[in-house]
Amino acid sequence: MTLQLSEKAKKLIPKARIVSFAGWENSHSPAEIQLFQAADDAGRYLEDEDLLKIAASEAEFVKIAQLLRDLAADIVSESREKVLAQFPNIAQPGGELYPPARAEACWRDFWHFLRCITYGIAGNRPDFTSDEGLHYMNLLYQELQVPLRAMVLGLEGIKSASLSRIDAGDREKLAPYFDRLIDKLRQFS
Repeated sequence: MTLQLSEKAKKLIPKARIVSFAGWENSHSPAEIQLFQAADDAGRYLEDEDLLKIAASEAEFVKIAQLLRDLAADIVSESREKVLAQFPNIAQPGGELYPPARAEACWRDFWHFLRCITYGIAGNRPDFTSDEGLHYMNLLYQELQVPLRAMVLGLEGIKSASLSRIDAGDREKLAPYFDRLIDKLRQFS
């Protein structure tokens, strides 16, 4: 079963791009920025060959972005389980993430949230979000009646699942990359 989207939602989707590489010229070459942009345009994680070309970033952060990419399915699954434990009926008939296609769209957003966070980490840029894109995402979520508390909980789950997989000494340095998106989502109405 597929979701039937309103015309308004269809118009908002391409505008709801939450990553921006504007301002990265001071820290990254045009070729590096293009690597990030191409990955975002394709809706994919940075590949190994992309990560090898990102010289402006700390090698440690590039490796962490690679690790999180490689563990994305497990991280998203753990986050989904956290949401389902907190909101056990959310994906059941009458729940805010029913029918199943609606729930799948939510879990897919978790995957994309982590993807965008890995761009920030790989680029060593906690300022990876786009205010304009987040504004349109807020409007899209309103239009689709996305359960915001569940989405914020899911992002918090992505953060905890991700940070549990990296060295304790790096967790404090990487928390802001997750917190930036969590804080932005908390501001949605």
